[in-house]
Order: sequence, then C-alpha cells, then structure tokens
Amino acid sequence: MKNFIVRAITGIIFVVAVVASFLRPEAMVLLFAIVTGLTVWEFTGLVNARPGVTVNRFICTVAGVYFFFSMTYYCSDIYGGAAKSVVFIPYLVTILYLLVAELYLKQEDPINDWAYTMLSQLYIALPFSLLNVLAFNASPDGLVVFNTLLPLSVFIFLWVNDTGAYCVGSLLGRHKLFPRISPGKSWEGSIGGAIFVLLAAWGIGYMDNMIVLDAEQQPWICRQLLTIPQWIGLGLVVVVFGTWGDLVESLFKRTLGIKDSGSILPGHGGMLDRFDSSLLAIPAAVVYLYTISLF
Repeated sequence: MKNFIVRAITGIIFVVAVVASFLRPEAMVLLFAIVTGLTVWEFTGLVNARPGVTVNRFICTVAGVYFFFSMTYYCSDIYGGAAKSVVFIPYLVTILYLLVAELYLKQEDPINDWAYTMLSQLYIALPFSLLNVLAFNASPDGLVVFNTLLPLSVFIFLWVNDTGAYCVGSLLGRHKLFPRISPGKSWEGSIGGAIFVLLAAWGIGYMDNMIVLDAEQQPWICRQLLTIPQWIGLGLVVVVFGTWGDLVESLFKRTLGIKDSGSILPGHGGMLDRFDSSLLAIPAAVVYLYTISLF
C-alpha cells in the first residue's frame, strides 16, 4: 500500500511537471535538457558497470545536453539564416574527440566504449532533442511559433496507452505479447491500450478542428495542426513505437540483469524506466509528421 501511494504521488508530480512544461517554451527546454542529462548519465553509469566498458560519463552527458540546446536554437529560429547550423560544430568536435581518444586511453575493449558512447547519443540525446522539431513550427507567415499540442500529445498518447494496456491486460490478458523480454505484456492489453489511444486521438483532433477560428477575430487562436484522420494516424504511430520503446528498454535491462534502471523516481525506477517509450515514439512521430506533409 505504501509503495502504491509513493508511486501515485510520483506519477502525479511527473505528469503535472511534463504538462506544465509545454505551456512555455523556456520551461519545456529547461525540463527536457535536465531530463536528457540525467538519462544519459544514468545510461552511461549502467553500461560502465559492465566488464571491460569505460565510457566517459561526464563528456557524454555534457554532449547530450549541448545537442539538445543546439536543436532548440536551430528549430526555434532565434536569429534565422543558414549560419545558425554552426551551433552543431562543437558537438561534432566532441564526438570526434570521443572516437579519437580511444587511441590513447588503452582501454580493454575500445569497440565497446565506442558503441556505448554513440548509443548514449543516438538512443537518448537524439530522441529528446527531436522534441524541439515537434515544439517549434513555422506559421503561415513564415514565423516560428511554439506549439504546445504536438509534443504534449505524444506523451498523452503514451500515458493513455500505458493505462489502457494495464487495465485491459489485467482483466483480459491471456496471450503474451513478447514473453522472452516482457512476460507481463499481453496482446489483449496492447490492443486495448491502442483503442483508448485512438479515442484520445479522435478527441484531440476534434478539439483541434473546433478551435480553428477566424485569425482576424481571434488572433491568439492557432491554426489547425492536423485533421482528425492524421491525429489518429499519429496515435497509432505512437502506440506501436512506444510499445517497441518499452520492449527495447526491457531488453536492455534484461541484458544487464537489472530490474530498474535507477531509483531517482520513487516507485517508478530511473529515468530510462520513465521515458523508455518516448525514446522511440518521439523520432517516429517526427518521421510521421514529415511524411504526411509531403502528400
């Protein structure tokens, strides 16, 4: 009972913090820069516990946070112009350093060091940084505006999917989804979670369509982001890749022989435990949105 209360309180605080952060661009950038740093630090600590692995935790973490801020700068169009891409140069120099440094460190297994170093950036820093692509969009007049709904909807779909899958799976779960990696997940739960997400996507799409008013009468109202079918498609993408993201982290923990990735979130484990689904769902959402914009 005590663990349930702790888990519930932590979950509420977590949800409130994430939702509130998307109300202001500064809050979103600050929160997820911190999340990126904490998650990379946690990941590198876990892999450094493996025999023969020595990853530079500090440089990997700083590089990941810097990349997040670089993407913010690039996507928010603070100054505009192609020259702003120069902000990525220090990050590229850091990656080159991490590769070349292994020539001189004489570590036991440099290939493992390289692999885990790059994985910390590809698996964690890149997905979180792509939140900026969802959050900053060009308006019809060419200005870049902060968009609350698109990045927040990814997390809403993930939360709805987790809740729906747990409830339906607890009641009806019979057929294991991926018993080798996650014995607790069932096909019934996954399908149930997907149905709840489709309903949530329809609801968000309906509201998105309803708030589109005449810009001259209501200049503070944003334009329609997606049609209802497009919102439903986004929901499905988040469900599929969010589930895979959960399974990928489960495989990672099973390989390391651990139950939780950390203990920073009481009752919920570590940062990877809390954001595992989003690490695949965010890039997939970006790919989906760019794809539908082409047609």
